[in-house]
Amino acid sequence: MTTGITGRTAPRDLDASILLVDDMEDNLVALEAVLAALQVPLVRAESGEEAMKALLRQDFAVVLLDVLMPGMNGFETASHIKRLDQTKDIPIIFLTGAETATDPGYAFRGYATGAVDYLTKPFDPWVLRTKVAVFLELHRKNRQLQELLDDEQLRLNDFAHRLEDVERQLAEGAETAALAGSVAELADALHELRGEDR
Repeated sequence: MTTGITGRTAPRDLDASILLVDDMEDNLVALEAVLAALQVPLVRAESGEEAMKALLRQDFAVVLLDVLMPGMNGFETASHIKRLDQTKDIPIIFLTGAETATDPGYAFRGYATGAVDYLTKPFDPWVLRTKVAVFLELHRKNRQLQELLDDEQLRLNDFAHRLEDVERQLAEGAETAALAGSVAELADALHELRGEDR
């Protein structure tokens, strides 16, 4: 399932997507063939500029980024990704040709711009797929954790509103029976927040 930058993009609520950034069609096709088994949306970008547009349109679990591209190269693209609050936490795996692999300066620069890994083409398909699968799983776990935190925040907000209601009743001199009922509801809500059975 591949989506070009100018085509229909995957909705923001998808579990995970992978952004493939390379100016060479053959490289994009190879990446798609290797990653198809992961059964997640693959989004193509043929330049750093296209990659930045895609990153602002939807969420990605990981970016596979070619180092040598015309215009905005991989290092510049990675720097832009890491500067934006919306995209700074997305892991980047740099992909580079054999001609640059022997230059330790390229690897250093890749890690210095925020890459989590640096692979040389032609890469081992199994290794690439395994590394990407790890980041997909991390993305899923982070999404699950965020959902739990959001749910907990809603419950805490509800409890705070109930507490404010009891405080208001106290200030207004509410009858003891009404106040006792509100306090009992508040106690039930507190036990629920703590995950306790009553």
